[in-house]
Amino acid sequence: MNDFFKDMDMGLRSDPKRLSSKYFYDDQGSRIFQEIMALAEYYLTNKEEEIFIKRSHEIIEALKPLKALDVVELGAGDGSKTKLLLGELLRQHVITRFLPIDISAEALVSLERTMRNDLPSLQVNALVGDYHDVMDELEVEAPTRLFLFLGSNIGNYPPPSNQELIRFVSSEMRVGDFLMLGADLRKHPAIIRKAYDDSQGVTKRFNLNLLARMNRELGMNFIMDQWDFYCQYDPLNGELRSFLVSLEDQMAHCRPLNSDYHFTKNEVIWTELSKKYLLSELEELGKGAGLTVISHFMDEDRYFSDSLFKKEEL
Repeated sequence: MNDFFKDMDMGLRSDPKRLSSKYFYDDQGSRIFQEIMALAEYYLTNKEEEIFIKRSHEIIEALKPLKALDVVELGAGDGSKTKLLLGELLRQHVITRFLPIDISAEALVSLERTMRNDLPSLQVNALVGDYHDVMDELEVEAPTRLFLFLGSNIGNYPPPSNQELIRFVSSEMRVGDFLMLGADLRKHPAIIRKAYDDSQGVTKRFNLNLLARMNRELGMNFIMDQWDFYCQYDPLNGELRSFLVSLEDQMAHCRPLNSDYHFTKNEVIWTELSKKYLLSELEELGKGAGLTVISHFMDEDRYFSDSLFKKEEL
């Protein structure tokens, strides 16, 4: 029984029921997420792009002095934002290789196509899989590495998992390596809520695809029109939580496990946490992993931060 089966079975037998957001990103889920990033309400993509368009030069200055740099991106997606920074690194003759890691092979095929078209001189060595599993496959070439964990992916990890993740990345870093951590910052609650409950229902479709994926891959029999989507944001702790809501008393059956999962009307399955950070919280994450903050690079509205950390001598 693979991890997906195990996590599904454990999650749907827990109280409250939950499913891990990492299973959103099969090829279909990755395509839907590209739609989400293009939504006007979903400010995160535009704000991070603004940082790389307007501040890439400052970011590279903060990395110097450098002779050569490997860039490793965790959860790279299609690389549409990253290429803005990579382009500046190429112009300044700093980057040696780009090593994107993603669980979706389709996303990496799209990324490689984009890089060939837009940055043809960039050497790309893509790795398919969970970054916990493939980090050991990274070959060391350049004397310094810049690890990228962008798009506010850190917001999907509840404490203490967020700290454990940064410690894991730090354990893979050598002295002198850098980590750039993208994080959505706290702001007016209404702005955040609209970003995760869009008027076109794309985020709802993204969440429902998790059930569809379980039907396809785990032999489940969820009925899509018997489920709805809901999210709530708590401005006191910066946590936005997403849920699937059962519209009926119903049962889902997993054929390979011969297991039944019962849901009452209005019962929820917690699917995702999207935490919004304070800068001080980001600094504490880095400190807890033995990393020193170099700078917080923010957009003009201070909605988003790409925070640069360095692993230094103890």
